[in-house]
Amino acid sequence: MALTDYVTLGRSGLRVSPFCLGAMTFGDDWGWGSSVAESETIIARFMERGGNFIDTANVYTKGHSEQIIGDFIGRDRARRDRIVIATKFFGNLYEGDPNGGGAGRKAIAAACEQSLRRLQTDYIDLYWMHSWDKFTPIDETMRALDDLVRAGKARYIGFSDTPAWKVAQAQTLAQLRGWTPLIALQIEYSLIERTVEGELIPMALELGLGVTPWSPLRSGVLSGKYTRENAKTVKADRGERVTQFLDERAYAILDQLARIAAVHHTTSAAIALAWVQSRPAVASTIIGARRLDQLEQNLAALDVALTPADIAALEKLSAPTLNFPFNFLKSAAMFMHAGATVNGETSTVWPLLPKTDAERY
Repeated sequence: MALTDYVTLGRSGLRVSPFCLGAMTFGDDWGWGSSVAESETIIARFMERGGNFIDTANVYTKGHSEQIIGDFIGRDRARRDRIVIATKFFGNLYEGDPNGGGAGRKAIAAACEQSLRRLQTDYIDLYWMHSWDKFTPIDETMRALDDLVRAGKARYIGFSDTPAWKVAQAQTLAQLRGWTPLIALQIEYSLIERTVEGELIPMALELGLGVTPWSPLRSGVLSGKYTRENAKTVKADRGERVTQFLDERAYAILDQLARIAAVHHTTSAAIALAWVQSRPAVASTIIGARRLDQLEQNLAALDVALTPADIAALEKLSAPTLNFPFNFLKSAAMFMHAGATVNGETSTVWPLLPKTDAERY
């Protein structure tokens, strides 16, 4: 696979590269991150390799991330027309202002204008709701987003970090009322965080949403930097966000990643990224990089072709505990098909099945 093996995002005609460049670390305004020069070098290299999908948000590095992208891409029309820029609303940049964030019409309209200014463009390719706003009716949010699309200020819309039932409600409302539908879902997804497989991934498949996973390396937990041996001596760049997940389950996954990486002559990070990108519903995985060499290391995952044995070994160790009714539904075929094979899926015979006509009432 290469960055130029583009895919359509969800049920849309938008073509994006299989890896998306995450821009959360563009700018050092939070006390860590990439300098402006380094950020521009990373963007240039990503585009040079064929990447055309960049993801940011209005609140990343206090708005500086969008400004850096705007300076490098937005003011250059030739670059702007070739790149897919995704950004988000919801985050609040104004202390004490109740309408400075969230998903109400006023907040969305203001956030969009501010992002367009920082990005130095007159349209956003993919406009995300960063998280669910429980205080705003979802029909207000969807209608406001539809208005932005009709006004030409956004091309497509998607949701990030929102419960499956709320995403489904929003998509159903849009379809029934003829509003702009969602085309994508941005969620955390990695070998450490697989609980999205219970509701969010099946929903995305059913509703035609392309999944763009964030934190596929779990903030660096799966990068290969941390091992059982150095756990007490290596300082985690993101502190507790990393250390709280360095448990026995994580170390077992890390050990397996190292074994598979050795066979493929690559890194643990590349194997972890290749696994995420191979998952059902996943369209484009968001990769972050604070340095150019980190970008190159992450892009190495495109050269990895995992075997069924590799995938099985990783999935066995990382299997999540999912909410009801996930496990219960595994037995549904038994008393639905009673031993028959349907759509290639076999079923066992239900032990309580009547054996003769005389036993059936």
